[in-house]
Amino acid sequence: MNKQIESYIHDNIDEILEKWKIKMEDEEDDRFFQIMSDKVIDNIVREFGELMISSLTESKETYMEKLNDFAVQVVRYGWSISFVLKALTNFSEVIYEKMDEVGYLNDRSIKSHREILTNWITPLNHSIVDAYSKVWEKTVHLQKIALQELSASLIPVFDKISVMPLVGTIDTERAKLIMENLLQGVVKHRAEVVLLDITGVPVVDTMVAHHIIQAADAVRLVGAKCMLVGIRPEIAQTIVTLGINLNDFTTTSTMQRGMEQALALTNRAIVEVNS
Repeated sequence: MNKQIESYIHDNIDEILEKWKIKMEDEEDDRFFQIMSDKVIDNIVREFGELMISSLTESKETYMEKLNDFAVQVVRYGWSISFVLKALTNFSEVIYEKMDEVGYLNDRSIKSHREILTNWITPLNHSIVDAYSKVWEKTVHLQKIALQELSASLIPVFDKISVMPLVGTIDTERAKLIMENLLQGVVKHRAEVVLLDITGVPVVDTMVAHHIIQAADAVRLVGAKCMLVGIRPEIAQTIVTLGINLNDFTTTSTMQRGMEQALALTNRAIVEVNS
C-alpha cells in the first residue's frame, strides 16, 4: 500500500475512528450502538481500528489471529453481516473523506489513491466477512446441537405418563431425533400417555404438523396415546387456516389441562385434601 496513505491512517486513527463511530451511530437499524454502554462501544471501536492497522503493518498470521478474535466478539454482540459490511464501507469512506479534507487528494492523485484504498479495502472486506461467517456458522451449529439436546427428551412425570417439551423450530433433522427419543422413552418408561408440549414452538406450519402427526402415529404403534398440549390461539388459527387434520389427537391449550386428561385416561385424578 502507498506509504503516504498508510502513514496517514496510522497517525490519525483516533480522528478516523471518532468520525466512523458517529457515522455508524446514524445507521437506523444499529442495535449495537443503541444498547451497549459507551465503554463497550469505545473498546470495540478501538479494536476495529487496531484490526485495520494490523492488516497494514503486521504479519498475516498476527492479523488473522486478531481478525478471528474480533469476529468472535462481534458475533457475540449481535452484529449482522449487513452491519459488518456497512462498518467496513463507512470506514473506507471516512478515510477517503478525511484525506480529502487535509489536502492529501487532488485532481492528479485522486484516482491513484482511490485505487490504492480499493485494493486494500476489498480483500480486507473479504477476509473479515469470511471470518465472521465462519464464526457465525459455528455459533449457530453449537446452538442447534444444544437445542436438540435440551428439547427432545421424554420426561416421566407420573407413573404411565410422560411429557416431551418441544422448543424452537422443528426441521426434518430435529423431527427424526424427536421420533427416536420419543419411541425409546415410551418403551423405557412404559408410558401409556405421552404429552407433546409445543408451547415453545414458535411456528406450526404444514411440515411441523406432518412431523407431529408422524410422531403420534409411531407412539400409537407401540401401544401408547399421544396428546398435543400448548396450542396457543395463533397456532390454532394457523392450523385451521392450513386445513391440517388433527382429529386423531387429543389437544389442549395448556399443560395443566393436558395433565388432567392424561390422569383421567389412566383412571386417576388430582383431588384436594382437606387439612
